Amino acid sequence: MIFDAGTILALSMFAVACVALMAGYPVAFTLAGVAIAFAAVAFGLEAFLDVPIPLDIGYLTALSDRMFGLSQNTTLLAVPLFVAMGVALERSRVAEDLLENMALLFGKMRGGLGVSVIIVGALLAASTGIVGATVVTMGLLSLPTMMKQGYDRRLAAGSIAAAGTLGQIIPPSIVLVLLGDVLSSAYQESQQRLGRVATDPLSVGDLFAGALIPGLMLVAIYIAYQLIIAWLKPERAPAMEGDAHLDRKKLLSALLPPIILLVAVLGSILAGIATPTEAAGVGAVGAMMLGALRLSDKKAWPIWGAGGALLLLLILANTMDLRLDASDTSISRQSAIAAAFGLTAVLIWGVVTAIFRLQKAEVLQPILMSTMRITVMVYTILIGAAVFSLVFRGLGGDAAVHHLLTQLPGGTYGAMIAVMILIFFLGFFLDFIEITFVVVPIVAPVLMAMGLDPIWLGVMIAINLQTSFLTPPFGFALFYLRGVAPSTISTGDIYRGAIPFVLLQIAALILLSLWPSLATWLPRVVFG
Repeated sequence: MIFDAGTILALSMFAVACVALMAGYPVAFTLAGVAIAFAAVAFGLEAFLDVPIPLDIGYLTALSDRMFGLSQNTTLLAVPLFVAMGVALERSRVAEDLLENMALLFGKMRGGLGVSVIIVGALLAASTGIVGATVVTMGLLSLPTMMKQGYDRRLAAGSIAAAGTLGQIIPPSIVLVLLGDVLSSAYQESQQRLGRVATDPLSVGDLFAGALIPGLMLVAIYIAYQLIIAWLKPERAPAMEGDAHLDRKKLLSALLPPIILLVAVLGSILAGIATPTEAAGVGAVGAMMLGALRLSDKKAWPIWGAGGALLLLLILANTMDLRLDASDTSISRQSAIAAAFGLTAVLIWGVVTAIFRLQKAEVLQPILMSTMRITVMVYTILIGAAVFSLVFRGLGGDAAVHHLLTQLPGGTYGAMIAVMILIFFLGFFLDFIEITFVVVPIVAPVLMAMGLDPIWLGVMIAINLQTSFLTPPFGFALFYLRGVAPSTISTGDIYRGAIPFVLLQIAALILLSLWPSLATWLPRVVFG
């Protein structure tokens, strides 16, 4: 393939955008601005220098259709809801209770505090889905305790950074929501290239199910590493000292509510009771109610009643036809509808009570502001990425990428390895949102057209991004931890502590590449 002027412009546009992003320019404006600039250059070359360019001005009118499509995308509505869920749990100081009680549960054994950090980090990762929030929270809460108990500085720093990155892979994760939406479009495009109709489209629920076992496998690997270090070198991971005793009632009150919430959210998706967007709404409401329980000492029965009403509503909605315009007028169905109205009233009462209590605790406004800020950032980047991808494809860049990947030695495996290496290094400089919206739509259709399973590919990309976020010297998680770590812990300690966990991540990627069923078995069982 001889690269024409359009292809050269497309590849140059990608390189310029990456350099501008690495230089720290705003993501959304960089993507859209670079694309518009290169489109203008393309039209100028064709108009004034008579250089044929495949990009047509009429092609860019499709941008309005893309914007309308984004506004109608119900999957992306899960993003602000999952963000609200995570921020509400973070602001209500659930992490403090979890870490304190987990430390008392495991702390008396060697390496127990490190095990507690991994478990709490996994729970927070599943709750917030935001790497920065988890690393900062764990760094502020657990790092001083680990230092006080005589833990090795490198092991403590590496454990916290690694536990924080679990938010990339453990569902429900914002990364998986965005990646699932992008991969769904990429899968349909790959089937069109093969002349097929995508009768079994990829969903976010498929990716959630596919990521669950690899995510839990990573947690188990991290815990095993902690225990092995404590066994071989007990001076690096000593048992906790002190006379504090575990209160089982406090442990259950700290552990059960977030676990019940996560099981309700993820379980409703895997059981087919709710879509990811509907489950995210349940999670956001549940997190608000948990926050109100945690921060208020008033009577808890209105909130517990609302939680029970929500559970009964889910059961009713999936066992009875509650449509008001249905032809069935049987007594059982009318009774179910009446019960649904009553349960809805109880739910609304509990939610309003929780909102008033959060407002009184002065955390409602921070929750809403953080949710709005992150959501606006995601959607603005998505708009910029839509402009970028439209111009890139109009210049023939997708055809050039297809040619490059299919001509690599090693065939499908060679192309997969090349893409994984590219994403790994880009993860040093670019955020997961940028990589998901810019890189994945370009390479994923080609890889899927070459025969790779879309769920396995999505999980591999997610773990790969997680690994690059943890790898010195540019890993984002390490920068977050450096910002909250005390001066007694050097940057070198953080880097050296992260390296063993990076090797564990690479081992997990190798295991997943050798046994793809780790990612594909559960979606096949759950969704057929």
